[in-house]
Amino acid sequence: MSDKKTKQRIELHTSMAIAPATPALEPQTGRNLIHYAMLWSALLLLAVPFACLYSGEGWDVFSYLWRIMTSPSKLVTDYFCIGSLGSAFLNAALCGFACNIVMLLTRARPCTTLLAGYFLVIAHCFYGLNIVNMWPPFLGVLVFCLITHEKFGNVLHLAMFSTSLGPFISDLLFRYTLGDDFVFGEPRVTVLGVILAVLFGILSGFLVPALLPGTTKMHRGFNLFKAGLAIGLFGMFAHGLFYKVFGIATPDALVTDNPLYTDAGESYILFVDIFFIFVFVLTFFLGFMQNGKTVKGYRKIWKCDSWQDDFPARFGLPITLINIGIYGLCVLAYFNVVFALTGGVGYSGPTAGVTIASITFSASGQTPRTVWPIALGYVLLSLLTGGVCALVGLPLTWTLTTQAYINGIAFATGLCPFSGRYGWKIGVAAGMLHAILCTSTAAMHGGFVLYNGGLTSGLTALLLVPILEFYHVREKEVVED
Repeated sequence: MSDKKTKQRIELHTSMAIAPATPALEPQTGRNLIHYAMLWSALLLLAVPFACLYSGEGWDVFSYLWRIMTSPSKLVTDYFCIGSLGSAFLNAALCGFACNIVMLLTRARPCTTLLAGYFLVIAHCFYGLNIVNMWPPFLGVLVFCLITHEKFGNVLHLAMFSTSLGPFISDLLFRYTLGDDFVFGEPRVTVLGVILAVLFGILSGFLVPALLPGTTKMHRGFNLFKAGLAIGLFGMFAHGLFYKVFGIATPDALVTDNPLYTDAGESYILFVDIFFIFVFVLTFFLGFMQNGKTVKGYRKIWKCDSWQDDFPARFGLPITLINIGIYGLCVLAYFNVVFALTGGVGYSGPTAGVTIASITFSASGQTPRTVWPIALGYVLLSLLTGGVCALVGLPLTWTLTTQAYINGIAFATGLCPFSGRYGWKIGVAAGMLHAILCTSTAAMHGGFVLYNGGLTSGLTALLLVPILEFYHVREKEVVED
């Protein structure tokens, strides 16, 4: 890529002082982008009655939803377990519709960063975020806007990203001030807990916008999950303040005896597969029809280097939808193959959530061509670890379908600019580094940051970028039509 084009794309993504969000799209493209987000919410809601019928929960879906809303939800709390299949989908649909309403009321800037924030909200709704704990971060960004005179719609994506701090909110509301008196399933709220949760939300609304521009510069845009590093650093500070400083033990993620989930083998693989196949095929079909019943032009996205990109602005929304559909089906295929080969957790709530998280930036960088080396890095580390353990007689403690590694690979896809700009071998190295780090980062913030994989991607980029620059590793020349 020429220096001129590189400079233009850097300027494109640093036009805002508050955060490096992509510029607003053309009006018609922007409206269609928001309509696509609304379609996701509608499909999630439509899936609820089928989920209730499939799992046998019936009208209990609302009592399960209440349990999701009133339970501490640190990483990774399986909402299929403490709630149910139907209530987890209902929770995601409600949060999605809430985001859509806020988008419309605030006249938010339609851009790919906003779509990414929306996807992350939906993804986290299966393992830690709910319609209760999502609001204090929104309040924090709103207060920030009132003081700085910034339009809330311009930074709505920051509020969406900040909801990944939701586990802090739930813990402060329902467990933190109760100590040993906390009883799962018997929610109690104290005045102090409410005050702490609100203040925490306001604090996040000021610190995340302050940290984001600097952390993005640190990894030079090579981590598509750019807010992950900023939010992860804030989460480390908050965990240290609320727990370590006062000597309060970090609680474990909640689990409960759920006969419906146990009878299903703690995996709703058939239902979730059918849902995602339907969604991704529908997305591909919408793009195909809007593109004149052809995939012409997709080759341009396929050849992109995934760095600082904006597919709708460069190629149009129809081609972008085609990419989301194809890439989403590839992600689904990867998960099903590793499930078949290694067993593991299957389609738990967190797995369903990170399937959505893995397509977060499929409108602004992620493509099958640049992501497959990252996945290969995970596979190679697994094979290497298995071989070494067999050789020295150590037990193998993880597989590709251990929950931490399922979550990890979904967010490792944000490192695809490495394979796009430096070639597939560097992409493999980035995947392996991420896989090594992914099980250690949660301890830094106590599991209270749902964006843990984005944090890991940021740390991986911080390791890899200076090494590549120090040894003068040449970037690949990308030839664009």
